[in-house]
Amino acid sequence: MKTAVTQLLECEYPVLLSGMTGVSTPELAGAVSNAGGLGLLATADLTLEQTRQAVRRTRRITDRPFGANVPLLIPGAEEKMAVLVEEKVPVVNYTLGSGEQVADVVHRYGGKVVATVTTAKHALSAEKHGADALIVTGHEAAAHGGAVASMVLIPGIVDRVNIPVIAAGGIADGRGLAAALVLGAEGVAMGTRFMNTRESPVHDTMKQLCNQKAVEDTVYSDRIDGLPCRALDSSGARKMMADRLYLFKALANSRFAARAYGFPWIAAMAGILLSGYRRSKQLARMANAFRAVKLAIDDGDQKRGVFLMGQVTGLIDETLTVGQVMEKILIEAASARARLAAGMGQE
Repeated sequence: MKTAVTQLLECEYPVLLSGMTGVSTPELAGAVSNAGGLGLLATADLTLEQTRQAVRRTRRITDRPFGANVPLLIPGAEEKMAVLVEEKVPVVNYTLGSGEQVADVVHRYGGKVVATVTTAKHALSAEKHGADALIVTGHEAAAHGGAVASMVLIPGIVDRVNIPVIAAGGIADGRGLAAALVLGAEGVAMGTRFMNTRESPVHDTMKQLCNQKAVEDTVYSDRIDGLPCRALDSSGARKMMADRLYLFKALANSRFAARAYGFPWIAAMAGILLSGYRRSKQLARMANAFRAVKLAIDDGDQKRGVFLMGQVTGLIDETLTVGQVMEKILIEAASARARLAAGMGQE
């Protein structure tokens, strides 16, 4: 299957692994690349040295192209981006910020830049700043999907940019891939579907829940991590959304985030307290969410933890290997294409 995305990113199939914090490990990213897609390694919860080692481990797992994701909102993002550049990661994906300084340094060594966006405004800005492609994330997605559903968001942005669009949000099978291509996208990125694979590090409890839950079983709120965010509807998520003491709890929970980012705890606390009221609220929620998300991923804890999950959980009913997922998607996409052609009187 050839599209502008496979040609740009030099992968066999136009299917990407989303860079999910705590989930998109070298093992999962490498498995997706080995299956013919493009794995995006998540680095948000890694120190600088852990980021370097994760990139090198991914290279040991796969000899095919892969990428790495950096949310520009997190502390130390600039330094982390420098590590990816030093390691000459083939594809650099940035989220939650302006990549004005990213494209030049990545293009110097022949790398490609993919920006993740949720609005046409940010898509146009990323294109202007040199992004080679866009991951456009609709409302259905886990974590930080936009306010607009993919069915409308994807073609709306395709019509306004001149670089390839990769659709994300609401895609878990070959029908989603076929639909995205019809909407004008050149590929898809999937999070929840690849989260629920055997290579994924996520606790089995969460994978089983993903197999059981319906499309209605998620919540969407800016009271989880300070940004509009989608998660599994659970007691842990409901408690976090209703919590009025989150500012105080953040002072303790910032310890875990600071340790992961490689920052002194006192610096993390000061960063929250001295950033202004509005910004401090966002950072406080982010610190609390860091701990809660990790509890869900590592321990399968629904009562204290929060698990970021997309609406496509209702389309998933089994935990397969990455290779099996990819094979199934390609078969389903071909079938969907044939049905479309038949329905239009072309067969």
